[in-house]
Amino acid sequence: MKRNFLDIFKLVMPISSYKKSYLKRLGKYLDENEIKQVRYLSKLGRIGFSNASLGLSEKLMLDVDYPQLNLASTEKDIKKFVENINSNIHYKIMKSAFKQFSENAEKKIKKYVADNIVGLDVVKEACILQLFASDRIHILLLGDPQTGKTDIVRSISNLHPITSFGLGSGISGVGLALTAKGDNIIKGLLPKADQGICCIDELNLMNQKDRASLYSAMEKGFVAYDKGSKHVRLDANVRVLATANPKLDKFVGKTVEVLKEQLPFDEALISRFNLVFLIRYPDIKGFLEITKKIVHQDPTVLVNEDISFIKEYVSFAENIKVDFPKGLEKEVVNFVEYLKRNEEDFLVSVGPRTIIGFIRMCKANARLNLRTEVTRKDIDKIKKIFEEVLFIRRK
Repeated sequence: MKRNFLDIFKLVMPISSYKKSYLKRLGKYLDENEIKQVRYLSKLGRIGFSNASLGLSEKLMLDVDYPQLNLASTEKDIKKFVENINSNIHYKIMKSAFKQFSENAEKKIKKYVADNIVGLDVVKEACILQLFASDRIHILLLGDPQTGKTDIVRSISNLHPITSFGLGSGISGVGLALTAKGDNIIKGLLPKADQGICCIDELNLMNQKDRASLYSAMEKGFVAYDKGSKHVRLDANVRVLATANPKLDKFVGKTVEVLKEQLPFDEALISRFNLVFLIRYPDIKGFLEITKKIVHQDPTVLVNEDISFIKEYVSFAENIKVDFPKGLEKEVVNFVEYLKRNEEDFLVSVGPRTIIGFIRMCKANARLNLRTEVTRKDIDKIKKIFEEVLFIRRK
């Protein structure tokens, strides 16, 4: 940078108290050399200072204010310097905010999952954990209409950075996988959600012949297209979150035997879900309890900045590698043995996918709290979720 007489004059002049205050604040985020460079450029008038915030609502957490640099020059090197500094400050601010948020992350996120639906807390908790799974976990919300299943699925689709949403009645096998038009490949619902969550509402309305791509994505993490000389394979490493109604639209009866007869899917599909929630329309007593809660409920107002923050939190947490201590393996073995002894009480059978889902859910709960190791507390929580899912006779 060439210096003229005016620049030299600016450099020898004392720095203003206004700039001193910003430099002091920036000292929390920048090293000594960066502060010197910022001081130098600010004295020359090439950069300025301002306040920024994450724009979060009080419902999520206290908003965070932080300093940032403003560009007052057209020089490319200075522009790059300002962009790098602001990016580093934002990263450190977000990392600090994430740590604070992790202390009650589930409670906060739950407010953004179908807040209009009273109850179904365990269902919401499981779906929130699916956000943090990073490995494939598939969840089916199976039950009566107008019980909030769709609202929950739509909410979850808004909270992950990579999602797709579709209706079972409007999806063909091509729409799930991909469409080839000449040399152009149009991704379907599954590859669009690669590394994220694929949400399907009313899965029971999808034709059975169109399910092959769904099976492949749920089990193997990819979809394929073979027609003529066209052979295409796309990654579709997805977590499927789906809703479905029973055969008669609404479940009738309470016994496991009667309920099983009303399942809309064969074993090939339903066994691919790690968790299958049976959701019933509440009786009069339950409905009155819901009514009371609705009257006193303060609905959560969705703020775009809140949703963006949650998405960034999910993305940050997904990259955490979580270990499962060998000392806790016996806890899982004993629980699985307990489940197998009570399998006749379940709507679905207990198999390897149940165990895989259990382990992955434990790890997801650790990620939700930004931890790198599963604890007994995680296992106890996932036990409660699985018991709520599986023990139909207790409902």
